[in-house]
Amino acid sequence: MVAEIRYGLVGTGMMGVEHLRNIALVPGARVVALADPVLTSLGWARDALGDAAAGATAYDSAEGLARDAQVDAIVIASPNHTHRAVLEPLFATDAAILCEKPLATTLDDARWIVDRAARRAAPFWTGMEYRFMPPAAAFIEQVHAGRVGALRMLSIREHRFPFLEKVGDWNRFARNTGGTMVEKCCHFFDLMRVITGAEPVRVHCSGAMDVNHLDERYGGERPDIIDNSFTTVDFSNGVRALLDLCMFADGAEHQEEMSATGDAARLDVLIPPGELVFSPRTGFGNPKRVERSTVAIDPVAHAAGSHEGATYYQHLAFAAAVRGEAPVQVSAEDGLRAVAIGVAAEISAREHRVVEMKELGL
Repeated sequence: MVAEIRYGLVGTGMMGVEHLRNIALVPGARVVALADPVLTSLGWARDALGDAAAGATAYDSAEGLARDAQVDAIVIASPNHTHRAVLEPLFATDAAILCEKPLATTLDDARWIVDRAARRAAPFWTGMEYRFMPPAAAFIEQVHAGRVGALRMLSIREHRFPFLEKVGDWNRFARNTGGTMVEKCCHFFDLMRVITGAEPVRVHCSGAMDVNHLDERYGGERPDIIDNSFTTVDFSNGVRALLDLCMFADGAEHQEEMSATGDAARLDVLIPPGELVFSPRTGFGNPKRVERSTVAIDPVAHAAGSHEGATYYQHLAFAAAVRGEAPVQVSAEDGLRAVAIGVAAEISAREHRVVEMKELGL
């Protein structure tokens, strides 16, 4: 049992700062170590910590933090392609680890992480914030409770703004991100697995870079990341799922929408504003009986990040796992499975074909 949790953070860019703001809200949590090779990023972290920055030692590498810092938990928010290298020295510690999504950019690296995480007693958690958005969590709970009857179809839409600028522009190239379908969409593929309660069998993705980044050049090289796609996933229990992604829809009223349709009803969730819409079957020509409700989000948690309070609620759950009060909710294996669907989607989009998951050894 750990009364106070001493945190280390590796990667103090945009997402790392969001983690700091939310860790500050967790009872009994204290950040004592920061690691990033970029001084500007470390400055952002110190600004986010405020007065608490005086108690946090800065390191220029994960190796330094692993060697010298006395921590109970470590959060990894470094660029996607660095996760395996960052984790190698951290796996030698006894600290619990929360590794941001995607777990890795390749299946080989993801499998290595799963294997190494399984050898440790300390919790390993893959950062899948979207599970913890209160409206999404309520949606999942109601689907699992049978409100729509037997689930047959699942639709997820994210229409949003383009990828933001990151340090060194690393997120403009698939070699660093795993590709958009891994980098961004692993969240939604994870949700698909959770909601359907099954594993994917085949994936078909039609996508391209059609609007964003076309005129950008970095060292003379043009970005190569998908900015819109449709992805269908067939699951082993017969449920089919669709992801509709558009990253040039800045003005869309709802950034995320999910619809679960079963043999008895349809349930939608709109994020924001956190509205649940329940539409039972009524028969042709009969009056519709639509029910609407709104899921509240703690305003303090909402203000601490850009994920509708999800980062805060995930940190509460992670802290409970660190203290031994609750199990890990998102394992390294879950992270691997989400990456695998994303890898299949990237292959499908490039090669214009359906990809069977067994091709990837899953």
